[in-house]
Amino acid sequence: MPDQASKYSSPTTVPVGVDPTRASIARVYDAALGGKDNYEIDRQVLKQVAKAAPQVRDLAVSNREFLKRAVRFLTERAGITQFLDCGSGLPTAENTHQVAQRVNPDARVVYVDNDPVVIAHGRALLEDNDKSFFVDADIFQPSQVLDDVKVRTYIDFDEPLALLHVGTLHHYTADNGGDLMREYVDGMPTGSFVVIAHFFNPETPELSELARKMEYHFMHSPMKSGRFRTREEILALLPGLELIAPNPDKGPGLELCDQWWPDGPKVLNDVEKCIVGVVARKP
Repeated sequence: MPDQASKYSSPTTVPVGVDPTRASIARVYDAALGGKDNYEIDRQVLKQVAKAAPQVRDLAVSNREFLKRAVRFLTERAGITQFLDCGSGLPTAENTHQVAQRVNPDARVVYVDNDPVVIAHGRALLEDNDKSFFVDADIFQPSQVLDDVKVRTYIDFDEPLALLHVGTLHHYTADNGGDLMREYVDGMPTGSFVVIAHFFNPETPELSELARKMEYHFMHSPMKSGRFRTREEILALLPGLELIAPNPDKGPGLELCDQWWPDGPKVLNDVEKCIVGVVARKP
């Protein structure tokens, strides 16, 4: 595969608190989407995984497109007016608040991240938006997020909300993640939704080897995270929730990100078959 990383330029200055010798989840994701707010150490992650999967950047594209469709669905069809977006990443052309507020201008979005680059860019982007806010917190510490003063100010926990963990939980490797998500779910009111996109091991002869190879390279890259969980392991991240049907032809459950209520037909490559999305409701 031609080396596309050279077309990406590094930031001209290093923000306070940023270590350009350590890979950042947000900046690796930015590099995969063709952004400019990343460093050579971040691009090295993609280069390393590309040894096993030359189309690794498609994971990020599938993830982002799923996010947009899920937010549109929740705003249009479920009537959700407030979103808690955990691990928002660096701003792109279509962010959660832009998708939601295009449908409902009164929709409120609170982004949560603790990457200094993300925080600086996010706050600049939202400077003129009085219904979108940024919180500096660790998304893998649910109590830190749910008890944050800004979160409590701008999210009404007496009304349903949508919790977004899109492309984040596969970077949580301390344990299986079930207890972490249960703490989030327990803190949300009835009628709320959880949205997850996650690297996926399909457990098939054709794709499991690819998933395991990508996981190996992610875990042994400068980023040191990137779990490809099985269907059962991902479902364990949704304790007590009702799954939403992913398209007109299937019952409730997990679905490949590109096939979750798709905007049109698409022929998927093997990498795109290794990331799933799910939307679930708290009864």
